[in-house]
Amino acid sequence: MSVTTTRRAIVRLPAGGEASTGPDDLAVESPLVLGMDGDAIATLMRTPGHDLELAAGWLVVESGVRAPADIVTLRACREDDTDRVHITLRAGVRPPRPRAFVTSAACGVCSADVLDLSLVRTSDPHRAGWTVGRDVLAALPDAMRTRQRAFDRTGAVHAAALATPAGAVDVVREDVGRHNAVDKVVGRALLDGALPGTDRLLVVSGRVSFEIVQKAVAAGVAGIVAVSAPSSLAVDLAREHGLLLAGLVRGGRMNVYAGEDCVS
Repeated sequence: MSVTTTRRAIVRLPAGGEASTGPDDLAVESPLVLGMDGDAIATLMRTPGHDLELAAGWLVVESGVRAPADIVTLRACREDDTDRVHITLRAGVRPPRPRAFVTSAACGVCSADVLDLSLVRTSDPHRAGWTVGRDVLAALPDAMRTRQRAFDRTGAVHAAALATPAGAVDVVREDVGRHNAVDKVVGRALLDGALPGTDRLLVVSGRVSFEIVQKAVAAGVAGIVAVSAPSSLAVDLAREHGLLLAGLVRGGRMNVYAGEDCVS
């Protein structure tokens, strides 16, 4: 059983009140080493839990993995006091580039040696004439929020979910890294044979930057629904690949930055 939260003694300073000392729940952040053919290919700073999903989702963007059969071995273990996932890919599947650095929980791309903007979509994001109701979009962040248990305890983790255009939330994952949370839900979909995620929506609790749209494109989803705003590059990429992108979805309001013709 993965330990996702821990406790530390802190000092609370309430407005106008006396200081008090007591325990507080904190989100765990620790390294996960991904290995292939005996070599470490990446170290991800993440919240423990759903590590195989995280590794699988990471592979969707970083390698040629597109189906469950592309992964021959996906095994979690603990070696040298470190969590690890050992990966073997099917012959002919493009492997990820080995990376000697640590990918922090703050960003999934900022430490990369090359920023690859030439994404290749392997499927259409949605069927012709596909639309989603404005009321459905408005309700998705709250529907995801009801399942954010680690956030309730710590207030320190992001969440991601996959949802249908009818508003049903299929899977929710949490992590200190917003890109890790996305990788976990994408990885779950991959392992379930549910990629590409045609007509599905990716819901995220934070801002939308380039790497979040990159992951959405690789997963083949129809759009992104976010509590916060996107960056300029995220908007440009969503428009280029035909994604719906709704941001600042709060209290029934939202801004549609791309794919406005998909909102009914």
